[in-house]
Amino acid sequence: LEALAPAILQALQRKHAEQALRESEADLRNLAEQLTKARDELEQRVRERTLELADTVMELRRSNADLQQFAYAASHDLQEPLRMVASFVQLLQMRYEGKLDDRADEFIHHAVEGAMRMSCLLRGLLEYSRVETRGRIPVPTDCRQILDHVLKDLYLTIEESGAQVTTDPLPTVPADRTQLAQVFQNLISNAIKFRAESRPPQIRVSARRDGGEWVFSVADNGIGIEPQYFDQIFVVFKRLQHDRRRYPGTGIGLAMVKRIVERHSGRVWVDSRHGQGATFHFALPAE
Repeated sequence: LEALAPAILQALQRKHAEQALRESEADLRNLAEQLTKARDELEQRVRERTLELADTVMELRRSNADLQQFAYAASHDLQEPLRMVASFVQLLQMRYEGKLDDRADEFIHHAVEGAMRMSCLLRGLLEYSRVETRGRIPVPTDCRQILDHVLKDLYLTIEESGAQVTTDPLPTVPADRTQLAQVFQNLISNAIKFRAESRPPQIRVSARRDGGEWVFSVADNGIGIEPQYFDQIFVVFKRLQHDRRRYPGTGIGLAMVKRIVERHSGRVWVDSRHGQGATFHFALPAE
């Protein structure tokens, strides 16, 4: 028996090891089954969530299309009735101004001013709604050439304001030429409009390569913007509390810039300090 004891002990140890191995294999199978079940449940939840998100995206696209169509229809169809109202109010002003009392003249003046402002708003809304529907396929566009055309169009405004516009070398990027011109025109016009009273406008247009995109900058020495308004200025019809007579406008110009840049898969932002000018940046894909 003493001679057999080691063999018996070894056999028992082997049996225990085999039993432990079988138990471990069973535990691993159970764990694998649990992991497989969890994976299947997660994949199912991901599929369901993906479908929900796809439905949400489609619904948002439909809503956006409906809103664009509504904006177009509203701004287009309302122009003719508004023109009629404006025409009759202007006739009243021409015929009766100075013939009634001062209050009547004031009321007529406000009516004319309101009609003209509404007309500008409708035209701006119409242009804003056409960014997506009238946009063309981006093609290689010489930005310097586009800017030169814009500066020619703004020649009188630049001369009257005494503005100095300097331009650094600009690249060629894929863009809708008409819409890119609109971006430059709106930003330069904005810089001229919000100039400081104490100095003539100085505007610099530049660009730099940053990875896979070109970052354009339009810097000015105007009145500047408080940081809390950086996002607000890109919202359609949103105007800061400026004197309307000194700074006329509809509040669509910068919103149009944002919409066009985003249509080109780009982004737009501003750096500024009140009283120290502003620099508007917009980034466009390089290719």
